Amino acid sequence: MLEDDQRLAGMLATYLSQNGFDVAHADTVTAGVRMLLAASATEWPFSILLLDVMLPDGNGLEVCRRIRAQAPIQSLPIVMLTAKGDAMDRVVGLELGADDYLAKPFEPRELLARLRAVLRRPHAAAMPAATVLRFGQLEIDRDARMLRVHGRDVTVTAHQFNLLVAMAERPGRVLSREQLLDLVRGESLEAYDRSIDVHVGRLRVAIEDDPKRPRRIITVRGAGYVFARSQDVPAANE
Repeated sequence: MLEDDQRLAGMLATYLSQNGFDVAHADTVTAGVRMLLAASATEWPFSILLLDVMLPDGNGLEVCRRIRAQAPIQSLPIVMLTAKGDAMDRVVGLELGADDYLAKPFEPRELLARLRAVLRRPHAAAMPAATVLRFGQLEIDRDARMLRVHGRDVTVTAHQFNLLVAMAERPGRVLSREQLLDLVRGESLEAYDRSIDVHVGRLRVAIEDDPKRPRRIITVRGAGYVFARSQDVPAANE
């Protein structure tokens, strides 16, 4: 969250944390961009940015433009906040690449709903569409629909393969069960999110060295799952 109003930022951080978000806060453009770039180099990059328009050392619209022009953060979903209700501000923000726009004052419940709606959308954060995705000893051949671990073919169901591809195309990004269901929409997964847990468990048996201590598909408590770029991360604490 990039917001210079400390009182509002504190209130939103508390509310969003209570609703499953891990919130990091910066109150200047300089600190915010530095935080985004530092996080993008780790296994746990940010999933969405809540961006105020009026900031003490710059303008949120310019921050939005810079993010959309700068790899590796250019695909980060952005929801903009402003004290202005002017329609032109909203138009400019959306044209610069913001995913949604909310004018102050607003109800926290509406903000939560908008954040969740944006996160449910497919984003360009997916990796380029290489035929084979490789992560260490794991190979996912999308065209041949083949899965290999340590050079050996591994059999999973069509649904599990599609679910694995959806996560592997977005390494390092936390995906909720609802997002995963949206990403494999059209497949005959059960219409309730706990079905995802069953399929993830079976994928772990197929690809993890130790399914009980997974290092590739990591659980993020209260949020969902993240596909790790490397296995040099702490094992999930189920």
